[in-house]
Amino acid sequence: MTERLTAREVIALVTDDFTPLPTPPATGSPRPDGPLGWAGYDASRGRAAAKTGEEESVLHGRATVDGRPVVVAAFEFGFLGGSLGRAAGDRLVAAYRTARADRVPLVSLVATGGSRMQEGMIALAQLQRVAEATVRLRDAGVPHIAVVRDPSTGGGWATVGAGADVVLALPSAQVAFAGSRVRPRDADPTAYTAESQWEYGHVDALVEPGDLRSTLSLWLRLLTGPEGAPAPAPPPHALAEVTAPGTGWEAVVRARSGDRPRAGAYLDAYFTVRAAIRGDRAGGVDPGVECGFGLREGLTVAYAAQDGTATRPAGFRTAARLIRLADRLGIPVLTLIDTHGAANDAEAERSGAGPAIADVFTAIAGARVPVTSLLVGEGGSGGALALAAPDNTWATPDSYFSVIAPELAAAILKREPDEAPATADQLRLRPQDLVELGVVRGIVTRGG
Repeated sequence: MTERLTAREVIALVTDDFTPLPTPPATGSPRPDGPLGWAGYDASRGRAAAKTGEEESVLHGRATVDGRPVVVAAFEFGFLGGSLGRAAGDRLVAAYRTARADRVPLVSLVATGGSRMQEGMIALAQLQRVAEATVRLRDAGVPHIAVVRDPSTGGGWATVGAGADVVLALPSAQVAFAGSRVRPRDADPTAYTAESQWEYGHVDALVEPGDLRSTLSLWLRLLTGPEGAPAPAPPPHALAEVTAPGTGWEAVVRARSGDRPRAGAYLDAYFTVRAAIRGDRAGGVDPGVECGFGLREGLTVAYAAQDGTATRPAGFRTAARLIRLADRLGIPVLTLIDTHGAANDAEAERSGAGPAIADVFTAIAGARVPVTSLLVGEGGSGGALALAAPDNTWATPDSYFSVIAPELAAAILKREPDEAPATADQLRLRPQDLVELGVVRGIVTRGG
C-alpha cells in the first residue's frame, strides 16, 4: 500500500509553490450542527480541524508545476474522510471557476470517501455543482488532470476524479464508486483498486509518488495547444525504402509483411516524447490501438494509431475520446491507419462494433482542429476508413486501402479463392491507384 499523504504533503510533492485562494462565502445560512442540525456535527468538525490543521476537507489555490501555472484542488482525507459537504463544494467550484478564468489547467489531488452524511442531500447535491463546473471548464478548452490517491471513492471519484481529461492514480490506492463499507461481502476486492481501474481503461496511468511531479509536468506540457488556430500535423515520412507496388496483390502482400514498419516505429520517429491515454472509459481497452499526445518540434500533436490487428470496439471508442479531447484543447490530430478490418467476432458485436465505428466517424467529421491521416499498412474496409481524415489522408508505398480484403471480395462475388490476386487488381487498392482515385492526397517517401 502506498503511503497515505496529507493534502499539503502531496501539494508540496508536485508543485513549486502554493498560494491558497480566499475562502468562498458560504452558500447557505449557517446553522448549528449544519443544514440538518445533526447533533455533534460541529464538534466533529472541530476535532477534524484540530487533527489536520485545516478548515475543510478541500484545499484550493494557485500553484506552479515546474514553472507552469495551475490551479490545485486537493482533498484532505484526515478531515472527515475527505468528504464532500457544502463548504467543500464551494471550494471545488471556486477552483474550477478560477482555472477557467485564468485559463490555466486544473490539477485535482483526490482522496475522499464520498459525500458527508451529516449534511444529507445537501452534500450529495455538490456533485451536481461539480458536474456543472466540469462542463464549463471543458467548454472553455481548459484541461483537467486528476491524481487519485488512497482512497478515492464515492461521488468524489465519480465527478472530480473520473470526470478529468487525464486520470493518474497512485499504485495500490482504493479507487471505486463503492466505498469499502458499502460493497457486497462477496465482492472481489481487486476490482476496487487503482490497478483494476487501469486494467479496464478508467485510469490512464499508474504513477509512483516520486514520479508524480515529472509526470504531471509532462502532461501539462502536452495538453497545451498552440496560440491561435492550429496548423495540420505533417504526415510522417515513410520508414521503408520501397517503390510503389506493380500489382494489387503485390500491394496486399507487402502490407501484410511482418517486416514492414508498424505504427509504433512511426510514432517513435515522429515524436520526441509522448504519453498515452488508456481505455474508452466504458470498461474497454484495445491493446491494438495506441492513443495519446506527443511533442513534435516543440508542438503538441494528438495521435490515434492502429497496430495492424483487428480493431475492437474499445479501440474505436478510445480513438473517439482522444479526438474529441484534442478538439476541445485546440490540438491537431494525427491518425495512423493499419488494420485488416474491425473485429467481427460475437463479442465485438455485443460490445457495439457498429456504434463504436460510427463514433469515430462522427468525431473526425465534427473536429474543428485539423486531422492528418497516414495509411501505413493495411486499410481494410470501414474499420480503417473510420480513422481517415477526409481530404487529408496520405499513404506509404507499402500500404493498400480497399473496400474489403480481396479474399473476402472474391468470396462475396462467388469466385474461387485463387482469383483473389486478380480481384485485388480490380479493386484498385494500390497507393498510386488511391491517389488517382482521389482517396489519398499523395504517397509519402522516406526522404519526405
